[in-house]
Amino acid sequence: MLRTILLTGGVMGAALSGYLPLVYAQKKRLRPPGALDEKDFLSSCIKCGQCVQVCPVQAIKLADLVDGFGVGAPYIDAREQACDFSCDAVQCILACPTGSLVYKKPAFLGVRKGAKLAAAPILKAKEKDAEPTLNLSERIGVARLTRPEACLAIQGKGFKGQVRGASFKGRMRYMEVNRWKPIRVADHPYDVAECDLCVRECPVKGAISIETVFAPDGTKRKSPVVHEPCVGCGVCEMICPVEPTCIVIDAREVWNT
Repeated sequence: MLRTILLTGGVMGAALSGYLPLVYAQKKRLRPPGALDEKDFLSSCIKCGQCVQVCPVQAIKLADLVDGFGVGAPYIDAREQACDFSCDAVQCILACPTGSLVYKKPAFLGVRKGAKLAAAPILKAKEKDAEPTLNLSERIGVARLTRPEACLAIQGKGFKGQVRGASFKGRMRYMEVNRWKPIRVADHPYDVAECDLCVRECPVKGAISIETVFAPDGTKRKSPVVHEPCVGCGVCEMICPVEPTCIVIDAREVWNT
């Protein structure tokens, strides 16, 4: 009797373990810059963690069991730690030994419509350099204002204090502090009369701006507006001071005109 129960349990467990990856794989992860399309990325990434090691802000993590078939694959949780490109050279791509992260896809791999950037993104931190652009040809996602009703900019409100609180561990490069040494966001308090942190801290020139828009009742409001140069790095999501965030990155989303 006991043997039958154990055998049955074993068979059921094995069956369920086969389903779990299918269930968990539905979660859409934001991949590091230069990632191939998801199927190609997961089939070529060897989960070596080289991209994790070189990221100066430790934005890249390796997935655990909840990612199903993607277990061990690198991803970015933008709300916890975005990619702020403080490495300047997209070092995760340089470190990738298999071509899962690339500056430019090989010709035999297609490019999804809207994934390709219209031009090489200009990194604000490099604007005064001889070469101000990032070597990046495709976006990894697109920012989207998901909770406009809670956005401080739309409400005409400012922000003063530590974004995300004193215990927040996220880090970012502040050029006025040290170009090569990212610091904790909590160590860089803000005092702005009208919140524009998603625009102010976006590392890519022209990716997001504060624009005058018209509310449904016809009144004028200020609102963050995302533009085509958005690469999906996630800094806007990380730096939004509202809980839960008003703006998120739609992983692997393309630009729709």
